[in-house]
Amino acid sequence: MPGRGKHRRTARNPITRGVVAVGTGGAALTLPLLGATQASAAEPQSAPAAQTAPQAVQPATSLTYTVAKGDSLYRIAEKYDVSGGWKQLYQDNRAAVGDDPKLIRPGLKLKVETAKAVAPKKATQSSTPAKPAGGVTQATPAAAKTYGNNLDGWIREALDIMAQKGIPGSYDGIYRNIMRESSGNPQAINNWDSNAAKGTPSKGLLQVIDPTFAAYHVPGTPYDPYDPVANITAACNYAADRYGSIDNVNGPY
Repeated sequence: MPGRGKHRRTARNPITRGVVAVGTGGAALTLPLLGATQASAAEPQSAPAAQTAPQAVQPATSLTYTVAKGDSLYRIAEKYDVSGGWKQLYQDNRAAVGDDPKLIRPGLKLKVETAKAVAPKKATQSSTPAKPAGGVTQATPAAAKTYGNNLDGWIREALDIMAQKGIPGSYDGIYRNIMRESSGNPQAINNWDSNAAKGTPSKGLLQVIDPTFAAYHVPGTPYDPYDPVANITAACNYAADRYGSIDNVNGPY
C-alpha cells in the first residue's frame, strides 16, 4: 500500500490548455486548437474591376496640311478621318487644287477638317544651340526642305532627286528644254505629231510619251507623266541614257 502523501494531483501544464487529445493507441498526441484565422491563409480579395471612363467625342479640328510627294486626296482624307472622305476634302480646297482633284502638287497647302486628336506643336527651339556639360555644342536638326509649287520649285526638287539617283543635269539645261517643249505648262499635251498619230501623245513639261515615261520613271516620284517632278526626272533619266545629260539636248529628242 503506498505511503501517505504520495498521491498528489498532477499540476496542469499551461501549455496543454486549449489542446485536443488524439488517440494513438497507447499515448495521447496533443494538437493545438487553431482558430479559423490560423487554419488557412486569408484569401486575398480581388480588386474591383477598373471602370473605363467613356471617351469624350473629339470635336472636328481644322489644320493646314502640306502636300508631300506621293500624296493623294484619298490618302490624306483617310489619314485624318475626314468626314465625307476625299470628295469633301476636295470641295474644301477646290480653289487651291483646281479642276482636277488628281493633280495635287508637293508643297500645296490644304485645309483639313479632322475628328482625330492633333498632337500639340512642340515649343520652338532656341536658335542658339544648347551647350551641354563639357562645352560641346549640339547641332539643331535641320528643318525638312520645302519647294515652291511652281516651275522653279519643281526643277529644284527634281534636281535634288536626280542627285540622289546619280542622274546628271543642270537647272539651266532643264529650264531651257522645258520652255521649248511646253512653255512651263505641266498639263501640255501634243495631239498632232507622229507620236500622237500612233496613240502615244507627248505629255507634261518635257513632253514625254507614255512608253518612255514607263521605262525611265524614277522610283519615289508619282507614277504620273503630268506630275511635274516625275516628268522632269523621267525625261532627264532618258536624256542621260541617250545623250549623256539633258544639258546636251538642244532640240527635239
